[in-house]
This record gives sequence, C-alpha cells and structure tokens, in this order.
Amino acid sequence: MNAFQTHGAFSWNELMTSDPAASAHFYKQLLGWTLESSDMPGIGIYRVVKVEGEKVAGIMGMPSQSGPMPPAWGAYITVDNTDETAGECAALGGKVLVPPTDIPGVGRFAVLQDPQGAVFNVIDYFDE
Repeated sequence: MNAFQTHGAFSWNELMTSDPAASAHFYKQLLGWTLESSDMPGIGIYRVVKVEGEKVAGIMGMPSQSGPMPPAWGAYITVDNTDETAGECAALGGKVLVPPTDIPGVGRFAVLQDPQGAVFNVIDYFDE
C-alpha cells in the first residue's frame, strides 16, 4: 500500500514548532533521523525527515497565521480530492479551518476539524 496514493491513509506527519533547528537536532539525536533541508517560499527552511532513506515527516517553523498555539505534531490523511473532502467535512458538521491550498510541487491540502473538535489535515498529492 502506498499511503501517498491511498484515499483515507495517514501519509505524512509534520511538526510545527517555534524552534525548528533545535527540534530537528533533538529528534535526530533521539531517534537517529536523517534530515534534508530546503528553502520553501513563504515557509522558510523545511526539514524532511527520513527513516532508512524513506521520507516520513517534516519539521517547520510556526506559520504566522497559527497564532499562539504550542508546538505540535499534525497528521495528514491522503484524499482523492481536497476540495471535495473539505466540502463534505462541512456538510457533515465539521469545520474547514484552512481552505484548500496548493503546496507547490507537493499537493493540495486543507486543515479540517471534526464535529468533536479534533483537528486534522487532508492532502491530495500531485502526480509525480
């Protein structure tokens, strides 16, 4: 199963933190992760986490629009169509916290909230 292509599969994890360099160092030391850094427009340095050569997660600084939230890990769930999933979420009583937005070279994501308040991310990856 390829989680990046399977609707409903958890496919990515991402840490948003106030000090991404310190966090990257901590997890590298703790878990032996390999990290690849790249400069992403509007985000700054984004660190891709690899385990045994496989991309499994990312570490980034807090976006300016995140407000006073504490550092946190977030999960991404693959969907066939981010726009349709966001609409369905709202129709089922959930909320769209960040509307469908493109991540250049990666895919289209949205931040959603279920009716009980749990926040999660959905993403439709671009074809490579």
